[in-house]
Amino acid sequence: MNAPDRLPRKETPIDSAREQAALHERRRALRALLQRPLLTADGPFADEFGLVRKHAEKLREWLTTHTGWALHVTSEIARLRKTPADLSDTTFAAIEDRTSMNFSRRRYVLLCLALVALERSDRQTTLTILADGIVTACQAEPVFAANGIVFDLSDQIQRRDLVAVIRFIIDRQVLSRIHGDEEQYLRDERNNVLYTVNRPILNAMLCVQRGPSTISAHSLDDRLGGITAEIAPDTEEAANRRIRWQLNRRLLEQPVLYYRDLTDAERTYLDRQRSRVLGQITDATGLIPEVRREGIAMLDESGDFTDCKLAEEGTDGHLTLLLAEFLATESREEGGEVIGYAALRAKTAELIGEHRKHWRRDVTEPGADHALTEMAIRRLEALRLITRFDHGVLPRPAIARYSVGTVTMENEPALFSAG
Repeated sequence: MNAPDRLPRKETPIDSAREQAALHERRRALRALLQRPLLTADGPFADEFGLVRKHAEKLREWLTTHTGWALHVTSEIARLRKTPADLSDTTFAAIEDRTSMNFSRRRYVLLCLALVALERSDRQTTLTILADGIVTACQAEPVFAANGIVFDLSDQIQRRDLVAVIRFIIDRQVLSRIHGDEEQYLRDERNNVLYTVNRPILNAMLCVQRGPSTISAHSLDDRLGGITAEIAPDTEEAANRRIRWQLNRRLLEQPVLYYRDLTDAERTYLDRQRSRVLGQITDATGLIPEVRREGIAMLDESGDFTDCKLAEEGTDGHLTLLLAEFLATESREEGGEVIGYAALRAKTAELIGEHRKHWRRDVTEPGADHALTEMAIRRLEALRLITRFDHGVLPRPAIARYSVGTVTMENEPALFSAG
């Protein structure tokens, strides 16, 4: 006798609450991975790492389907292997936390050489051993000197570069400091520091499709293209998948996606699939799309998903906001002309005179207007509010949000968020 068919179980409020809790956890895990693609079990994002492990299967499925990025999860690390949407984008630089300055070209070289030295080191090593290994490697390869990269620890500036690189590596938990302090080494290079090397994290640092040693090209652009090249699509379905990946990468990583930056194929795909594409990102991350005539911004209502904010408290944030307002007004009046650096520095000097009483003291020091202007330009460029040229900057459409006196219709959303 056959058993009667069972009616499907009706969803209860508890089931709904559990699903909402799981959705919240997956969003939190994905947002953490997008902000910090290398998470560890005992690092500052240990809670998020636990959520990544818990929801690894669904996260991996979503990332593979919508971005083409691979997610590797073990009991110790979670590594999201991201391929940049734009290899020529220079606004995602490594930053020294203490000064908020972008890494220089030499620091990037030292970072790579430090990782090579660590690959060959014992489980424990010292700052002096690492420094000697980097100096030896740099001097052994003539191409470094031929391209203006010299490193011999002969001055304080070079030691500061080394320490900034080592602290960057420590922050990513490749190294654990056991004894000593880098600040003492800066004062006197005879003061050593002892570290333990975390091999699993070290092995996960490199994020490429092909090893750099397998690339025969010589130019930087060709070498970047070689180590990040993905399999070329050979069917219409594969081509559409690649377009979807590229669009999602831009929407997840860039503050604003401008239609003018898209290829014809990408624009056609986005016009047809926009609701679906944006809906999938919102479901996965909680980001809210703002669609305007010039493009799309994914807004973060919580304000914790961006590493570069506007507006922001403090002297740097206030100045950047005021320069954005100035550029927005100039763009509206000049009709899209490039604004020279001299005009920007003059405006910064004017703003220093106006606000110096409640800005930090060093803004009145000689040369401060140049340094502050450069800082603001870097932030505005990172936020896709300007395009930078050798002779000045060109305001982009999203900067109109910061124009004084902008008129909006009732219930109409504001212009692009910079978040």
